[in-house]
Parts: sequence; structure tokens; C-alpha cells
Amino acid sequence: MEIWLLTEHQYASLSPDQKDLPPYMQHVLVEDDTVLKALESRGVLVQKVDWADAQLDWGRPDALLFRTTWDCFERWPEFSRWLKDASLQSTLLNDAKIVRWNLNKKYLLDLERCGLRIVPTTVWEQGESIAMSDVISESGWDDVVIKPLVSGAAMDTHRVHGPTDALHVSPPDPNGLSAQELWSHLLDRQGMMAQPFLPSVAQHGEISVIWVHGKVTHAVHKRAKEGDFRVQDDHGGTVHRHELQKDELDFAIRTMDVCQEWLQSHGMPPPLYARIDMVMDLDGEWALSELEMVEPELWFRFCPQAADELAVGAVSMLSQQIGRQKRTNPGV
Repeated sequence: MEIWLLTEHQYASLSPDQKDLPPYMQHVLVEDDTVLKALESRGVLVQKVDWADAQLDWGRPDALLFRTTWDCFERWPEFSRWLKDASLQSTLLNDAKIVRWNLNKKYLLDLERCGLRIVPTTVWEQGESIAMSDVISESGWDDVVIKPLVSGAAMDTHRVHGPTDALHVSPPDPNGLSAQELWSHLLDRQGMMAQPFLPSVAQHGEISVIWVHGKVTHAVHKRAKEGDFRVQDDHGGTVHRHELQKDELDFAIRTMDVCQEWLQSHGMPPPLYARIDMVMDLDGEWALSELEMVEPELWFRFCPQAADELAVGAVSMLSQQIGRQKRTNPGV
């Protein structure tokens, strides 16, 4: 059995033993190496590859396991073509159908329709025309966060608030665009979404619950740096191991139950891994911020056993698939 770990170019050839790397990059490399060794210990042939390497034969490995393909949103047309081609040649983990669904944050509305509590979300498709002031007035939120429907690591994510005739943008646009100019520029390029700004995120942060091979393995608490609302560590946020309280665990499990029911009803298998990002909403209730099932950071450095569970799950899924193929086609 052979599995390739998918990463981006800057991580493909780096080793966790390399010196003088920023801590963030060091953490990424250590965690990729943890997954690699967990798979190797189960007899899997493993290598880490750049998803954008056009010289690779994607039909060679039994599976392609997403890890750190974080430049995909900056190279979206190229990544979309690669995803289509690679999914025809190899098994993707998570499954290609799950990946396509989960890449667009409109999946949140699917889960909401199934009864799951999410951060209130309104979406606009690329090219729609609406004033930023109307976004605020029609939503009833006087303080909103805008972000692309397809994005990661808080790319093009801004807080917009203040009087509608003098809206303030945070972080400010590097080119000095006003709130309306920025909104129009972003909506011309891509679908966008708006959510209410949650003071709890700036004050207390966000809980991320890691789910691997059918169960919760660990959780982390992410906090934004002073004066910011973005909890990602590449924006200055901090992350620490978190011991889940019962209400937090219950919400995470319900999220995955609802998600898997939706996936099953749409002909998709259970995911191998997921990250449930949960926040306290304006009513003081837990709500889903995002459910990431493509290339989430899973913080295996806080729980190496979860990487072992990932390896067990990957081998089990592939073994079952290979078994089905042999029963269907004895010549395989």
C-alpha cells in the first residue's frame, strides 16, 4: 500500500530537523513527519509531495492524503483542475466528493437546514451587486465579518463596522480601499459571505475539536492577538491544548452526527478526519464557525496518538476499498 501526503511547494522538500525555521513552519513539518511515521509503522510506503508538481503520476499511489495544501486558495483555478484530474486517478482522503462540498463554505447552510446551530451566515455569489451598507442594514448586524466562500487562513477576511456612512474596515485594505470599494472588489472576484462579529471570539477565542476515524481525539483553544479577531497563528494568534467540557464535547459530536447523516444522504462516505471550529454566539450558545474536512491543521503535536489513529483509519479505508475492488474484479 502506498500513500502520498499532499503539501505545498514550500514544505515539500523541508525536513523537521532543518534549523533556523520559523516556529510555525517547524510545527507544520513536525506534524507531517508524525503522520508519515505513523503510516510507515503500519507498512505503508509514504512520501510527501507538492500537489502542484506536474511531473508526478497521480495514478501511482493507492491514495492521496491531504495535509498542508494551504496555497490552494491562492491558486484556485489551478487547484480546481488538479483536483478533478487527481480524483480520477487515485483515491483522495478525504473522499473527493466531500472535498468538493467542503471547499465552499455554503456547506454551513446545508448543515443549518439539518438543524445544526451555526454562526448566522448570508452568502452572495460572484458578480452580485449589493452595497456594503445594505449588507449591514438587511442583516440587522451593525458589526460584521466578511470572507470569501472559498478561502482559508482568514484570506480576504475583514471586520466591517461603524455608521453606514463611515464604515471602518479591520484589518484595513493595504491599498486603502473603503469598505464599499473593498466589498465590491471582492464580490467581483468571488462569492462572499457575511456573519455577525462575535465579541466572544476576540475576547475568548475559538475551540477547535479534532475528529479522526470516527471519534474525537483532542482539542485546542485558539486565541487572537490583542486588537485582532483572527485566531490563526499565522496572524499572530496562539494555540494551546484544551480539555473539553461536556457541553463542548456534546456539540462537537452532534456536529459530526449531523454532518455524517447529510453526507450519507448524498451518497458520500464518512470522512477520515475533520476539525470542528466552535464559538460562543451572540445568544451565549455554542455554534459552528467552520467544519473543515479538506486540509485543516490538526495539531498532532499536542496529541501524537491522533496521528496513529489517522494512519489506522487510512489503512482500514483503503484495505476495504481494495477488497471491494477484488471482489468486483477478481483480476485486480
